Order: sequence, then C-alpha cells, then structure tokens
Amino acid sequence: MASPTPAPVKKVPIHLQSAQNRLYIKRGHVVNHDGVQHADVYIEDGTVRYVGSGADFVVPGGCRTIDATGLLVIPGGIDPHTHFQLEFGGTVSVDDFYKGTKAAVAGGTTTIMDFVLPKKGESLLEAYDTWRSRADPMVVCDYGLHVGITWWSKSVREEMRTLCRERGVNSFKCFMAYKGLYQLNDSELYEVFETCKELGAVAMVHAENGDIIAKNVTKLLADGVTGPEGHELSRTEEVEAEATNRACVIAHQTKTPLYVTRVTSKLAAEQLSQAKRRGVVVYGETLASSLGCTLTNVRPQSLAYYVTSPPIRKDPETPRHLLKFLALDDLQTTGSDNCTFNRNQKELGLKDFSKIPNGVNGVEDRMSVVWEKGVQTGLIDAQRFVAITSTNAAKIFNLYPRKGRIAPGSDADLVIWNPKAVRTISASTHHQACDFNIFEGMKCHGVPEFVIVRGRVCLENEHVRVAEGQGSFLETPVYPTFVYDALNGRVHSEEDADDKQARNGLQHLELHHKPGYDNDMHDPYPLPEKYIPGPALSVISGDSQVSTPHSILGHRPDGAKNMQESTFSISEELDKSEVRSCIRVRAPPGGKSSGFW
Repeated sequence: MASPTPAPVKKVPIHLQSAQNRLYIKRGHVVNHDGVQHADVYIEDGTVRYVGSGADFVVPGGCRTIDATGLLVIPGGIDPHTHFQLEFGGTVSVDDFYKGTKAAVAGGTTTIMDFVLPKKGESLLEAYDTWRSRADPMVVCDYGLHVGITWWSKSVREEMRTLCRERGVNSFKCFMAYKGLYQLNDSELYEVFETCKELGAVAMVHAENGDIIAKNVTKLLADGVTGPEGHELSRTEEVEAEATNRACVIAHQTKTPLYVTRVTSKLAAEQLSQAKRRGVVVYGETLASSLGCTLTNVRPQSLAYYVTSPPIRKDPETPRHLLKFLALDDLQTTGSDNCTFNRNQKELGLKDFSKIPNGVNGVEDRMSVVWEKGVQTGLIDAQRFVAITSTNAAKIFNLYPRKGRIAPGSDADLVIWNPKAVRTISASTHHQACDFNIFEGMKCHGVPEFVIVRGRVCLENEHVRVAEGQGSFLETPVYPTFVYDALNGRVHSEEDADDKQARNGLQHLELHHKPGYDNDMHDPYPLPEKYIPGPALSVISGDSQVSTPHSILGHRPDGAKNMQESTFSISEELDKSEVRSCIRVRAPPGGKSSGFW
C-alpha cells in the first residue's frame, strides 16, 4: 500500500532560517509614549522578554547583539489606514499586499490596517474573505482589517455581528461622501453607529458632505472647470468641517465612540476639538500627505498626481495647524491612506477631474515625514511621536500593549531609529510600486537603521529582507478598553494628567542624562504577568522564529558591561529660543507654564 502523500512544507528563504531565535539590543534609548528609558532589550521567539539594565541581565549564548548607542529604540509604527490592491475609479491601486507591506517595513511601520470595501449589495463576509485571500499569502508584517459599510440593510447588521464575534473585526467605516457609490444618509449613519455601540465596536467615518460635493462637481464641469484644479474646489474645507461636526453629533446622540479618518483641514480639526470639549468620545486621524505637502507650489499640470479625498490643502500653514492639533491631543493618529496609482492611471481624469483615481503614497514615508515636520521642528517630542505613529492606534483598535509598546510580553516589533540621519525621498529609491512620489525631493531627518518585525531583523543597512506571507492577520477584539473606558467615564491617570504625560517639546527629551532605569512611567493598561498572545479565531499562524544572522558587531561573552553615558541630543541643531516659542514648557514648582503659540 502506497504511503500517503506528505503535506507540502512552507519554504522559508535562507536569510529567514536560523537555529537562533534571540536578539539583544544594547545601550539604546527606549522610547514609549509615556517615558524614555536608557535600557537594553532582549527578544526571544518574536516577543520582548526583558527591558532594563544590562547589568541586571545575563545575555544568553548564541544571541545576536545590536549596539544602539546614541539611537532611539521605538515601537514599530502602526499605519491605521491603507488601501492595498484596491479597485477604484475603473482601475486598481498598484501596491499589492506584498509591495505595500514591504514598503511599510522599509519606513519603520510594522503593522498596517487595511479596509475591506464591499461593493453596494455585496455581502460583507464575502468581501472580508476576498481581502483575507489577497493579504494572507502576501503580507510581510502583521495586519488588521476595518470593514466599510457601503450600503445598509438588516443583513448588513447581522454580518457586522458575525464579523465582530467570529472574524476579528472591531471597526466599521461609513462614508459621508462618494454619492451613489459608498455614501450613507444620516438615518443610516445613526443605525450603523447604534449597531457599533451594541457590538462594542468603533464607528469610523470619511467626513465630507457628499451631497454638496456632487452639486459642486456638476456646476464646475458645466462652467468649464474640468482640470484637476476642480477637485479641491469641489471639496472645500467647509464641506469637510460640516460633515465632521455632523458625524460627531450623531455619535454623541447614539453614545458611540467615533474615529474620524483622514482629517486634512484646520476647520475639520477644530470641529473635533470642540466636540471633545462637549464630551464626545471622538478620535481623529490625519495623514502624512497633509503633514508633508500642500498644493501651494504644485504646478497645475501636476495636480492630478496629488488628488485624494478630502484633498491635500493649498494653505501653506495647514501642516503646522494639524501638527498643533496632534500635539494637543485633538488629533490622535497619523495614517498614510496609501492608495497608489501610476501616472497613466491618474491621467485618466485629466479632462474630467471627477474621473481621477483618488489616492497617494505614504506608507513608506509616513514615519520620516512625521518626524521631520513634528519632532525636527520642535512641535512634538519623541514620546508624542511614538503615540501618534503607533501607540494610540494600538489602543483605539485594541492591539495594545501587544503592539505599540516595548515591554515584556509585547510583540517584538521595534525600530532602531536614528534621529540625526538624513535621507531624501525619491521615487527612484522607494520600495513602492508607483512611478512617482508626492514627497519627491523632501529631506527628512529621522531614519530607521534597523526594523525588527516579530523578532526578525527585516531592515538593516538600508536593505529590506522579507518573505511573502511572513506576517499574520491580527484580530482586533471588541470593547477596546481605552475607548470604552472613556465612553463610560472611566478616565485613567494618564489621560487625567495636565500634561497627559506626552511631554511635547524637544527640551523634555532627556537623552543626555546619566544612564538610569527607574524613569519609565506607570502604564494603566499593563500586560498580565504571564501574557502570552493566544491564537486568533481565524488566523493562519505563521512561523514566529527570529532571524538572527551573525552580528557584524560580534557576540557578548556575558551580561556584564560598562554603560556608556550618552551625549546625544536631537535638539542640538535647533535654536533654543525658537523651540521655546512653539512648545509648552514644563513649569517649575509653584510656577506657570507657557501655552502653545
């Protein structure tokens, strides 16, 4: 009798094969959202096992060591807004889940969240299965999914319930724009929000007044405004701000937590700020494209390449305004809304701006752009950078502290970040599939030296080394503590503090103090003592083995070492008087602190 055919073995590239599964990072400045700690980090089996003094830890034999002296060790970035392989406007975005996640890793992002967008009338579950079948074999980092509610019925409500209970989804996005394609009316929004609250999910919106936009488009085209300049004219800041306020009102009426995606204007951000002060539980996301670009100096013939919705704005002060809202916690996250099309795809709408496929790049450059525009200019500090590029998204979508934090028990998604290194963004060197880059020529301080994904060193010496399918799907459990505690009036000391422990301003970056290990802040959402991430309900589990090629720095014979005092300061290049003019200064005992601006 013939023996049964053996099951196929998944081949792992040679650079990801290793008998070793241990990695030790020494002498770095570990930056979490609530504290900076001069510490060593030990990783084993894809999980952080130790953070603290090297003098108190014996490094195991056969362990690769990376020297992070003078560098920051930060949680891997979480991009809460991508659109890989998306059909839109009669074409398909060119970054698939392999190219898109590879580009993400190249820039320091180790987790992405994409959007399932069903066609009108399509089953949400079938659309979800389609996205999983595209992503699971291709992703090189972990990913989660939001699901778009593009039409409404009782069957949609039931499928939302199934997605929450069985498929690992806790967030649903509604569109107030794209009339005739995705747009819901206010009554439908109300019912979707009620359902989200009932399920313990987070309601999300794309906030633009689709009815007004449709009227504006018709009028502009009739008046002969057919070029790409018509796009922003049809979707002014006021149109975004009105929808933002309306979404906040509906969320407040239904007592539902709300997440407003891709806030691109000062007016819309002001609506969020006012809503928060009225007691609305609302979170706001802005984009790398709106922080790194304006349309002020874009040539008219190039405007098509920048088309996205809501638009990148013309006002040159918009990036600074948005960064101020990020610093003050009126906006909480930064995404990319990465939805890339090549030049020839964008040019489909050169004679009718309403036919230009919407979307731009950003998943690879998001971290560097936010650092350059925020930290390098003195508007935020490294802790707030970690919060808005990683931790806040992890908290809102219930991935924290598995993601978004460097602590024992957390996934070993880390970036060793060089804040003094400079790179120039260019389509000629980026890892994305698109043939242009909206940040072309931008010089950015802040570059990832190493990117570690679940314990594997995936970026080193500017070389990305990844394999298709090495990432895994992340289930996002319902009732995220961070969100629903706020909704139920339970405020943790972290959020209750006057300065929210997000010490904005470079002078609070104590990177040149003597090495110490007692200055990490209390975390109100700690991991259990024996936290071990359990298997997801619908996950195809991947290999968690750590890639540890031979270290170019050599191995350490034992755990003892002399800690080096760091003289590194990222504010050396800035005029201190300029920094003080745009940051909140911590007051001495009995004194008063200056305000922003």
